[in-house]
Amino acid sequence: MMMRRDISCADFAPLAMRMIDGEVAVDERARAERHLISCDDCRAELASQTELSRLVKNGLAQYSAPDVLKAKIHSALLEASGETAVRSKPRRAFRTSPLVAAGVALVVATNVVTFSVTRATRGEVATMDGVLASHVRSLLPGHLLDVTSTAQHNVKPWFNGRTAMSPPVPSLEAKDFHLVGGRLDYVAQHPAAAVVYSRRLHMINVFAWASSEGDASESTRSSRGYHLVTWRGNGIEFWVVSDLNLAELHAFTQAYRGADGAR
Repeated sequence: MMMRRDISCADFAPLAMRMIDGEVAVDERARAERHLISCDDCRAELASQTELSRLVKNGLAQYSAPDVLKAKIHSALLEASGETAVRSKPRRAFRTSPLVAAGVALVVATNVVTFSVTRATRGEVATMDGVLASHVRSLLPGHLLDVTSTAQHNVKPWFNGRTAMSPPVPSLEAKDFHLVGGRLDYVAQHPAAAVVYSRRLHMINVFAWASSEGDASESTRSSRGYHLVTWRGNGIEFWVVSDLNLAELHAFTQAYRGADGAR
């Protein structure tokens, strides 16, 4: 029987995370371990990836996805595969095929927020996680808007009676930020209003919900090509998220906060 050749540094790179997660075959692991004996660089890389994995797993809150999120992801995956989602009465158990489950895992693995380790509380991490996941989900076909309008006097009243507060919906056309519409969303286990703007091909989601906590100054975070700006004021918590470059997103936030009720 022909022996398989030993792996090189180039072969080892894609194996590192699979080894950490226990997803390599026995013979493949044996060849990788033989390589590690003689390669300081790959041993250092494996140690670094192992520590990063530990920090991420310990630093991120873990909780069950709400039924609303499960249903939206399921619907989006069906649409993407060309199937037609059938509306039916809610069921107690959410069942899906292995293909759909794999798709959900891919969405989570590639798009859900993974922040650098900070002193953020579990609640703050859960909120950041939820905001970015909701933003990414909104970009799937058919999920961005519940009300489509470029007029603030159409969008703002639409939220009345649908959320606990009506978010500010300023017109920012003069700053080259264009109102697209709004929708109801679900962030960190509670309903949220989402006001949507655009600049060129970039979408900007402004999430807002009523908050009993005190005012908080503006702070910025970045992850996987997305930027998030958050603050609290006037009994509302705001989260702005987009893949727009950080300078332009700060310009948007400054313009939005300059409007009445958005401070």
